[in-house]
Amino acid sequence: MKRKLILENGTVFTGEALGSSRDTSGEVVFNTSMTGYQEILSDPSYCDQIITLTYPLIGNYGINRDDFETLDPTAGGLIVRESASHPSNFRSAATLDAWLKEKDIPAVAGIDTRMLTRLIRSRGTLYGRLCNEKAEEADVIEELQAFQPSKDKVKKVSTKNAYHAPGSGRRVVLMDYGAKHGIARNLIERGCDVFVLPYNATAEEVIKLNPDGVMLSNGPGDPTDVPEAAETLKSLLGRVPIFGICLGHQLLCLACGARSSKLKFGHRGGNHPVKDVRNGRVDITSQNHGYTINRDSLMGTDLQLTHVNVNDGTVEGVSHHHYPAFSVQYHPEACPGPADSNDLFDDFIAMIDKHQVVSI
Repeated sequence: MKRKLILENGTVFTGEALGSSRDTSGEVVFNTSMTGYQEILSDPSYCDQIITLTYPLIGNYGINRDDFETLDPTAGGLIVRESASHPSNFRSAATLDAWLKEKDIPAVAGIDTRMLTRLIRSRGTLYGRLCNEKAEEADVIEELQAFQPSKDKVKKVSTKNAYHAPGSGRRVVLMDYGAKHGIARNLIERGCDVFVLPYNATAEEVIKLNPDGVMLSNGPGDPTDVPEAAETLKSLLGRVPIFGICLGHQLLCLACGARSSKLKFGHRGGNHPVKDVRNGRVDITSQNHGYTINRDSLMGTDLQLTHVNVNDGTVEGVSHHHYPAFSVQYHPEACPGPADSNDLFDDFIAMIDKHQVVSI
């Protein structure tokens, strides 16, 4: 069965339908990772987005039971050059197509993903629709040009109820803005006693748990869409050590008075070099974000720039001048990798221990 990808600028691609048969509209983005499609598709930060994978063969090692970053994926759709129908891997439990059907995610294969990626790089991210080949293109283009993305993505992907992942070590509250399983996994591996709270939990609800530290997760969309989260962080600063990742990084910066803006086509992939300006170390990082913190807006705040993107100079990390708080724009938990910066979780644990000694 044929399926069309129609973009708001009038470009139309036709390929083979995969996954769910429903139509879907959303922001079309691209990810440059060579592997890790299962983790990418199950990353809550891709909520409602149609993901183009630039690596030409996808699905060759199937879908397994272990590599999910959430059990209920919210990705809007998938675009690939070629989809493997007969995966080969000892862990494979299903084909990509079968899993996409099960999770109701539409997809298309057989289109020129190189051309699509170059188009997005030159024009910026575009809204698009995956639809039946008989869809009226002019009508779809008109609808896409008037398309307004939802502003409640974080609410959609965040846990509805608090839950506990018991451990015997330091108590960490994980604020779930769309948290990948990899974040909790890294905390649990370090013995942390983890309490996961919804995105709109208040500072009082956090402090009531008497945490040793607070972890701010990744998540989808524009950080200004969740002002209540930034307000909560304002109340937590100075009271407990804080470590933020991706959207959590942006929210911490907004709470300190910085500003955010949308990138032309975002950073999505596993090959982004990031430099620590304090010591010159460069890590190759996993990234997935469409917004950034404006570098000049850090002036006049209590935040110090710690990391920059080597490719475009954008803000990749900050620390607070006075309080035990730091954050990074990239993903130290990786999933998919690389895991060059995984030791940031150890830095967070060390910060907690130092804060406890100072408090005594």
